[in-house]
Amino acid sequence: MNIVTKYFNCNILKDGKIRAQDLWVVDGRIANPEIIFYDSKKIPDIEIDCLGSLITPGFIDLQINGAFGVDFTHHNGDGLDKVRKGLLKYGVTGFCPTIVSTTTSNYHQILPKFKRCRGDKQGAAVLGAHVEGPFISNLKRGAHSLSNIKTLENSNLIDTYGSLDNIEIVTLAPELNGSMEVIQLLSNNGIVVSLGHTSSNMETSIQAVKNGATFITHLFNAMLSFHHRDPGLIGLIACPPSVEKPLFFGIIADGTHTHPAALQIAHKVNPKGLVLVTDALSAIGLPDGIHHLGDEQIEVKNSKAYIANTNTLCGSVTSLDECMRFFIESTNCSVAEAIETVTLHPAQVLGIQQFKGTLNYGADADFVFLGPKLNVQSTWINGQCVFEHNSGAGYIVKKTT
Repeated sequence: MNIVTKYFNCNILKDGKIRAQDLWVVDGRIANPEIIFYDSKKIPDIEIDCLGSLITPGFIDLQINGAFGVDFTHHNGDGLDKVRKGLLKYGVTGFCPTIVSTTTSNYHQILPKFKRCRGDKQGAAVLGAHVEGPFISNLKRGAHSLSNIKTLENSNLIDTYGSLDNIEIVTLAPELNGSMEVIQLLSNNGIVVSLGHTSSNMETSIQAVKNGATFITHLFNAMLSFHHRDPGLIGLIACPPSVEKPLFFGIIADGTHTHPAALQIAHKVNPKGLVLVTDALSAIGLPDGIHHLGDEQIEVKNSKAYIANTNTLCGSVTSLDECMRFFIESTNCSVAEAIETVTLHPAQVLGIQQFKGTLNYGADADFVFLGPKLNVQSTWINGQCVFEHNSGAGYIVKKTT
């Protein structure tokens, strides 16, 4: 048996509850201590005193357009590693780099650079690309350049993207002609179909889910407002068409995109489907000023991002751990519920919950030490510490053999 590490004096999130319990790791995975003791008769090689820290699964961001000056829609390849490394300080151990609507030639150039990779000391895992567009409504395009938006009638998926190999999520508008066939095609190929940037009514939205869509892109933003006679896409959170295959929805809890009352409503109606996303821009981690999102120039002022010279919001500059803390403040939900919106639920969207998003036995040992104010103290991947906060990592190595 490989090196056995025991983490003690900690609270862990497991099975939806926070409990005082030791955590054991063997060969980069969460281990069952009973098997270690009784079957292998092994004692820990390393013991780590967690100083009362809360240990949670590593955070997963399903929608992030870039960070630290890197825009995923226009990058040279080196930028991905910079973001992988930088996200560790926010507790993120896996993410879907997101590409906004762009040109066919650019898709062909950049999508091959987003190969899936495991997390390691170099940074968070790349879980596959999220292509947000270009098959969206030009009426709800947000910060997407109008010239890059396409219809499904005159465009072939492979012609547009070049290949589906590195794609994990596709955001599209279900009201477009031909969308139902495309939703079936993508979902049959194991790609998550997310509904967003859309003027879809509720009936069309329900049909999209019946055809295989399982996610909603940034609920409330870039879609028809709620109406009591036709709730539109928003209405899906109250009556998901399939109990066997739950519908999930992303939401930006940055204090700008979504009012606290809207966060409360979404949480009360469907807490198990709620996934926090950042929709973060290249400007996250940078000072206010002029930056870029795809082909659009954006301006960050007072920690809010707008299309330059307009009042149109175009993404966030708020980290995922900040979103989680704001979500708790806004909804008064439990800490366990909030943590699952950035761990278990996004893993369930991707169908990887057996290995990611939990601290269950056999899962990857990707986890985060959180302090009293749910601040990130340290981030761990495969049982190895890959980030420590300057003010304290939240642990002490007590013994080695």
